[in-house]
Amino acid sequence: MLVNLKEILPAAASNPYIVPGFNIFGMDEAWHIMKAAEQENSPVILMVNKDMVKKYTVEVLGAMLNTIAKKSSGPVCVHLDHTYEESTIYRAMDAGFSSVMFDGSQLPLEENINRTRAIADTAHAKGISIEGEVGSVPYPDENKIKDEKTSPEQALEYSKRSRVDAMAVSVGNIHKLTQPKAVIDHTLIKKIEEITETPLVLHGTSGISSFDMKMIINSRIAKCNIGTLLRQAWGHTLRQEFGAQSDVFDRLTLTKAALQAIQSVASQKIRELGAAGKA
Repeated sequence: MLVNLKEILPAAASNPYIVPGFNIFGMDEAWHIMKAAEQENSPVILMVNKDMVKKYTVEVLGAMLNTIAKKSSGPVCVHLDHTYEESTIYRAMDAGFSSVMFDGSQLPLEENINRTRAIADTAHAKGISIEGEVGSVPYPDENKIKDEKTSPEQALEYSKRSRVDAMAVSVGNIHKLTQPKAVIDHTLIKKIEEITETPLVLHGTSGISSFDMKMIINSRIAKCNIGTLLRQAWGHTLRQEFGAQSDVFDRLTLTKAALQAIQSVASQKIRELGAAGKA
C-alpha cells in the first residue's frame, strides 16, 4: 500500500516509536525490506539517494519502488532522499515517488525556507509529502557539507514557514558512520521538540548507539534513516558466500544469504525503533 509521510509520521511523533527509512540499492533489497516490514507489521519508508538517482534516474527508480509499495499489504512510503536540485524533485513527483526531500541545508535560512516552500506547494497539490533539513548533518569524509547543529530558533522559523511534513535536524548525528560513535545532544532535541510541531527526522542512524535510541524513541523524532548497517550486512555476507561457493555463478544463489542478512537487519531495526505492530 503506497502512502506518504503525512500518513505515517504524525502518529510516530506523538507516540514512542519511529518509522524506519531504509536506503536501498536495488530491487531485490527493496523487496526484502518490504517483506521484513510486512512480517513485523510495521510502516516502512523505501528511500533512494543521489548516487542511485545518478545511475538509474528517478523515472526508473520511481516505477520500481512504486510497484513494490503497491504489492505490499502494509504501508510503504517511496521517498527521494537528499536532493539539491528542484528539477530532479519535480521529475520524481511525476515518476511515482510519494515523498521527496529538498535539502537546502547548505543555503542561508531564508533561501532554504523560500525554495522549500515553493516545492511543498507543488508536492501537496499532488498528494506528495516533503521533508526538509535545517542545520546541517555532516559526513565523516565530506568537507563540502557543513557540520552545523540545528538552532531551536531556526527550527521554529523553518517549521512554521516552509510547510514541510518532516524536518531533519542535526543534533550530533553523522552520516555514514560505520560504528555507533555519534554523540547525541538530547538537550537540544528536547528544546527543538518543545517549540515545533513538525515530525522530526534523524539521518545517520547507523552511527547512533542503542542506548541513545532508547531515549530518542520517546521524543518527537518520527523517522530515522538507515543505510550503512544494510551495506555492512550485504558486504560481509556476500564476501563469505563468494569464498564458500567458488564454483557457483548464479546471481540468485550467491546473493540469497546477503539479502536474507539485509532483511534480518531491517527486522531488527524495526523492532529496536518500536515500529513493530504499528502498521
